[in-house]
Amino acid sequence: MIGKRMMIVALAAVMGGVMRGADTLRIDLNGTISMAQSQSPEVQRAKNSFLSAYWNYRYYSANYLPSVSLSSTPYINKEINKITQADGSDIFIKQDQLGADLTLTINQNVALTGGHIFVKSSLTRLDELRNKSTAYSSQPIVLGYEQSLFGYNSLKWDRRIEPVRYREAAKQYAETLELVSADASINFFSLASAMMELEMAKQNFASADTLYQMAKGRYDIGTITENEMLQLEINRLNEETNVMDAQISLEEQMRTFRSFLGLEQDVEIEVEVSDSVPAFEVSLQRALDLATENSPDMEYYKRIRMESKSNLAYAKAGARLKADLYFQLGLSQTGEGVSDAFRNLNSQEYARISISLPLLDWGRGKGKVRVAESQLALTNTQAEQGMRDFNRNVQKLVMQFNMQARKVKIASMTSKRAEQRHTVAKRLYILGRSSILDLNSAISEKNYARRSYLSALKSFWTLYFTLRSMTTYDFEHDRPLIKNLPIK
Repeated sequence: MIGKRMMIVALAAVMGGVMRGADTLRIDLNGTISMAQSQSPEVQRAKNSFLSAYWNYRYYSANYLPSVSLSSTPYINKEINKITQADGSDIFIKQDQLGADLTLTINQNVALTGGHIFVKSSLTRLDELRNKSTAYSSQPIVLGYEQSLFGYNSLKWDRRIEPVRYREAAKQYAETLELVSADASINFFSLASAMMELEMAKQNFASADTLYQMAKGRYDIGTITENEMLQLEINRLNEETNVMDAQISLEEQMRTFRSFLGLEQDVEIEVEVSDSVPAFEVSLQRALDLATENSPDMEYYKRIRMESKSNLAYAKAGARLKADLYFQLGLSQTGEGVSDAFRNLNSQEYARISISLPLLDWGRGKGKVRVAESQLALTNTQAEQGMRDFNRNVQKLVMQFNMQARKVKIASMTSKRAEQRHTVAKRLYILGRSSILDLNSAISEKNYARRSYLSALKSFWTLYFTLRSMTTYDFEHDRPLIKNLPIK
């Protein structure tokens, strides 16, 4: 387990943003994201899902390539069988035969028609054990074609659906990596907030304790009232309780953070928060165009529409006239020896058409068609509504992101001013030129401002990676996010 932990930390250190001290792992946002993208359960699930889709796509693609097969069915027959004679009568004859054959077949599916072409060559040997005679039958070459004339063409619909399904899976994988980055940002700043709360609670307790100890002397000489003295003591007790609550909250958040990154529970962690955020704005129209092009949601809506159309075509094919066509032509011969079976070859032709028409099915076929039509209409409505909601979410996200950098700047300035005001209010109170109410107000404003600043940073980076996930684009550096798909 120790070796695994060191390997993880070393990997993250190479990626950047992780420093390991003697007892503490120091990590920034980039290091957290790198570790999460390399070992997060969500990433592993997305990877396996993509690999499954990839091999399904490979399987689908192989349906449109020629296939070659070699088959053989040797048998031994020692039975009494009914044999039809030349005059039409039947007699029972004991057979004692040994047979063997070898057939080489090449198949090629035809997506346009849904049929398949085949070319085969075969040689069959038959030994009559009782008579000790041998005969051969050859088909050096046979060319054939088979298809359903009015049936459901699965090859045509797969050619439309499967590429969309594969693109959806590939985009889903790229999207998941960015969503994991957003989750990593949330966990990182949640831990940073817990650490800040503990640090702030300790500072507030130290300040409240100092003021309380000073107030004892002032109370003894009568310069402050008993009510003010009690208020300072209450402040000190409250801050002491806040320290204990903050310690418990930090431990809980630390466990959550370790679990998210797959670290052992005895690893101590310190987060390093950067105050800087990239300053840029995103064009709404460009974001919409990139989201439409790159989001797996668009591929999903396209796929479910095609699948509903495919189901309708299948239902219609099952409710009407069915006709299957089969024909083959080639050369054949028989002989007592192998060479004889390939001399003076005879031509052979065979054709068959089978027709089936439902005359009375009590509306079953029509009912399936109506159900498929209703499902198609419902799917179209859901897809249209989903795309409208998607565009609306992109618009909302872009608007929020474009304002968030300004909010971070304002929150930073507010935190600094609140800190200065607290320092001034504390000094004025010590000098006896301010009331305890003013001091408590300054403390509350300072705490609120620091929390708001860290919350603004958390919102910025969450919006940043969420926008990247929806567009698969790096707006900061104006380049597409190129992901190495995990294809083995």
